[in-house]
Amino acid sequence: MSKASPAAPDDKAPYFWRDERLPFIEARSIQDGRKVCYSRHSHEHFSIGAITHGQSTYINEQNQWRVAAGTVVLMNPGEVHACNPIDDQPWAYRMFYVETPWLTSLQHELGFSQDLDFRAFSTPLTTDPTLYEGLNSLYEILVDDDLALLEKQCALVEFFTLLQHRLNPAPRPAREINQKLERAAAYIHKHCTEALKLEDICQAAQLSASYLTRAFKQHYGMTPHAFLVNRRIQYARNRLRRGGLIADVALEAGFADQAHFQRAFKQHLAATPGQYRG
Repeated sequence: MSKASPAAPDDKAPYFWRDERLPFIEARSIQDGRKVCYSRHSHEHFSIGAITHGQSTYINEQNQWRVAAGTVVLMNPGEVHACNPIDDQPWAYRMFYVETPWLTSLQHELGFSQDLDFRAFSTPLTTDPTLYEGLNSLYEILVDDDLALLEKQCALVEFFTLLQHRLNPAPRPAREINQKLERAAAYIHKHCTEALKLEDICQAAQLSASYLTRAFKQHYGMTPHAFLVNRRIQYARNRLRRGGLIADVALEAGFADQAHFQRAFKQHLAATPGQYRG
């Protein structure tokens, strides 16, 4: 059944929604985002959100915008992004995190992804009122425990079908592939829970330390260390969703102690592990 972390009395705590019957999607809501600050990060899943009040700064890859209520923001898998308050101005938002295989399958059914690969969206934001209203309506349906599973399933397919047709993503130019940097990223991904050293990554990628640190950040938007921490947080996030104990997950993910884990987790998700686990 659906599970959500309880909202704080002042509504400043993040609210997370999950339903074990819909394991491919997760939602969160922030009513007061003035203290919600993210470091640059990325996900393996697709993310989409709606700014419901106020305005904030939205970073996606090398671009930055000031976004306001009525805006829908999109983050393709792997895109480095962040969204943060402006001068302590109040703002609120709702976010959805969708597992890429589910959305890819829907794209294929709709004819948008003939080769079964995920078709990245070419726009990182839109003020299309139909999409904005549709996303908020979807949120209200998902968090309503009185509604049947079938209604929620239909609402999900309906909205993401609408999203595909409204934005009709065209193929984007592929980012130039640097195979050695890709090897470095793959090595970090595979060994993210281990105590990695720079020379380990350099050896795996066959690159010098100076080139790796400079080119990696230019290519991925994060240093190798930031990329490692981001991977550890994504690993921990999946473990917490499956009921892992916070102290155990911190160690499993490769953090030296729970305090380091708590700090890094909040920087990446703007919520504590306890708030996320619910």
